Amino acid sequence: MNWTVPVDKLAERLGAVAQRWVVDGPAERADRARRNLLAAIAEREPSTLNEVAANVGRGAPAVSRAVDALVRSGHVERAPDPDNRRRLCLRLTEDGRKLLDAKPKASAVIADRLGRLAQSELRAVERAVEILER
Repeated sequence: MNWTVPVDKLAERLGAVAQRWVVDGPAERADRARRNLLAAIAEREPSTLNEVAANVGRGAPAVSRAVDALVRSGHVERAPDPDNRRRLCLRLTEDGRKLLDAKPKASAVIADRLGRLAQSELRAVERAVEILER
């Protein structure tokens, strides 16, 4: 039987459990909201503002302000919709894609620590995560 544990997957699961225990600060909440918005744009690229708003379950004005910030930070670009001149399409920039693809900092820290454990210890942590996820 092969007991090799994928450390990065275990770190993601443990990070998700730990996030439920940790009080989120404003920076963490803002980062999560930014990543959720980027994911919503990427899901239906090119996306319209209304599609993104429906996807994240927020109103178009709030999403518009958040998208403005992502455009200013270089993570999203707006382009005219070739099928409808009154509408704009949203696309992730390379920086936006990198931000979306990057692992959250908490997962990287946990993965580093898990990487120092023996396989038997990793199996024990994995079992603990399974128990905590219930």
